[in-house]
Amino acid sequence: MANMLDGKVAIITGAASGQGAAEARLFAAEGARVVVADVNPAGADVAAAIGKDVAVFMKLDVTQAADWERVVADAQARFGRLDTLVNNAGVATLRRLEDTRLEEFDLLYRVNMTGPFLGTKAVIPVMRAGGGGSIVNISSTSGLRGLTDMCMYGTTKWAIRGMSRHAAMELARDGIRVNCVFPGVIETPMLAAQATKEQIAAMGAMTPLGRNGQPEDVAGIVAFLASDRASFITGGEFAADGGFGA
Repeated sequence: MANMLDGKVAIITGAASGQGAAEARLFAAEGARVVVADVNPAGADVAAAIGKDVAVFMKLDVTQAADWERVVADAQARFGRLDTLVNNAGVATLRRLEDTRLEEFDLLYRVNMTGPFLGTKAVIPVMRAGGGGSIVNISSTSGLRGLTDMCMYGTTKWAIRGMSRHAAMELARDGIRVNCVFPGVIETPMLAAQATKEQIAAMGAMTPLGRNGQPEDVAGIVAFLASDRASFITGGEFAADGGFGA
C-alpha cells in the first residue's frame, strides 16, 4: 500500500505519543505531509523524527476554538491544502459513575467531544473549498457497549460515535467523508497511566486474538480511511479490538 496517501495533508491531534504518533509516522510513510498537533511539546520530537519537510509540530489545545483556527490556517499556509483531520486526542478516567467528580467529567467532555466538534467545524470550509476530504474520529469499544468502571469516559465515546454518523450525512454532498474507529485495549502511555501491568496483561488474555493492540494496529485503519481507496466509505464504524466486541 505504498504511497496511498501521496500528496495529501493531514492534521492529527494527540500526535505526541501513542496512537497519534503512530498515525503520524504511517501517514508520512504513505506519502502524506502531517501536522503533528498536540498540547504536549513532545510532539516536536515526533515531527523532527519524521522529517522537517514532511511533518511539522503545531501546539494545539483541542478545547480552544482559537487554537483550531490558528492550526488550520497555518497548515494551509505551509502545505497549501488540507485533506484529512484525525480527531485522535483524548483523555481517560477509569472510574465508576458514582465516584466520578464533576471536574473529571468536564475534562473528559471538553477533550473527547468538544475537541472533535471544534476541529470538525474548523476544517469544513477548507475541505469544502478543496473539493472534499476525510475526517476520522477515534472513539473506543466503550462507545460500542457498556462496560464497568468506564461510565463517563464511555459516554463521551458514545457521543463522538453519534456525531460521526450525523456529520457524515451532513457533509456527504461536500465530498467530506466522516468515519469512526473504535480501538480496544491498545498499549499506549494513556493506558499505562490508568492500569497496572497485571491488569493490562489480563486484558490481553481476555481478548479473542490473545493480545492487546499496538498503536500501529489502529494507525493502519485510520490511514486507509484517509486514502482514496476508501472514497465510497462514510458514516462507517470500524473496530480495532482483537475481536473483543464480536
